[in-house]
Amino acid sequence: MRRRSRASSKVAAARSRKTVKRRTASKDVRRPGASADLEAKVARLTRERDEALERETATAEVLKAISRSTFDLQPVFDSIAENAVRLCEAERAFIYRFDGEFLRAVAYYNVGPELRQFVDRNPIPPGQKTISARAALKRRTVHIADIQADPDIAYLLRDVKPIRTIIAVPMLKGDDLVGMITIYRLEVKPFTNKQVALIETFADQAVIAIENARLLNELRQRTDDLTESLEQQTATSKVLEAISSSPGDLKPVFEAILENAVRLCGAKFGNLYLREGDGLRAAAMHNAPPAYAEQRAGIVHPSPNSTSYRAAQTKQPAQIADITKLQAYAEGDPWLISALARRLPRCADRAVATRR
Repeated sequence: MRRRSRASSKVAAARSRKTVKRRTASKDVRRPGASADLEAKVARLTRERDEALERETATAEVLKAISRSTFDLQPVFDSIAENAVRLCEAERAFIYRFDGEFLRAVAYYNVGPELRQFVDRNPIPPGQKTISARAALKRRTVHIADIQADPDIAYLLRDVKPIRTIIAVPMLKGDDLVGMITIYRLEVKPFTNKQVALIETFADQAVIAIENARLLNELRQRTDDLTESLEQQTATSKVLEAISSSPGDLKPVFEAILENAVRLCGAKFGNLYLREGDGLRAAAMHNAPPAYAEQRAGIVHPSPNSTSYRAAQTKQPAQIADITKLQAYAEGDPWLISALARRLPRCADRAVATRR
């Protein structure tokens, strides 16, 4: 019995060793394939991580451009166009603003001068003739895998090679069209869902930048208006103060009026005339060049082409944007010539008549 038990044990041990060898051999056979699958998975995850990092970096760059460009939107549009082409592996990028009637290009990337001129000369109305027009009309993203196979597109834009894959993403503020981002490829290669989502994110960021700029401009305009109103009120109080403090002397009043008028209107110098008979006499001058003041001392008779004459005759404000553009100046009107020869190569002139 002992011999049989020992023999059985030896047989069992031998079988166990064979089984272990077979399992080890099986693992050895599978190991190369498993290793390759693992490497492929790691490579895929690494690629996806890098792509996600690039998208986040590009988004951060656009946001940085928005924060730095409070009133100037061009750096924002340029950043969006460049990142859209790079991250989406596209050929060109166009960014349009909608003016209520047409899409007009405001930024380009990788666009030559001829193509740029063509786009500038051909603003796009919403419709069906182009992808951008279609996206503007439908107020949604339009993505065409091969535009050459689309029978509804009479595409006007031409490139070195036929345009193939194209995407247009509208920039929307609610339901209102603000602009458009359009990118394309010269090969048939549809954009991935992640790439489409990225362009849509860029479109949202562009709308934020546009809205920020609008609000800041409105705020600045209101501030400027309030500042201007305050300055005018201050000037008025100064004139009233001069009137109250000089009951028998009009000269300080005239000088206060003229000084504040020149300052608030951003002028170089000014005159305040009183009418005497058929002529005018300067009751006050502010910052006038000596030769000019001397030439207009005493009673003067302004040229019929001057603002002083027109205001006196019509009893309405008269203004000349550029004296040198007048025919009378070209013909040598002495009054106009003397005004410019003593002060500036170009001169705007304005006169306001007072009634009595």
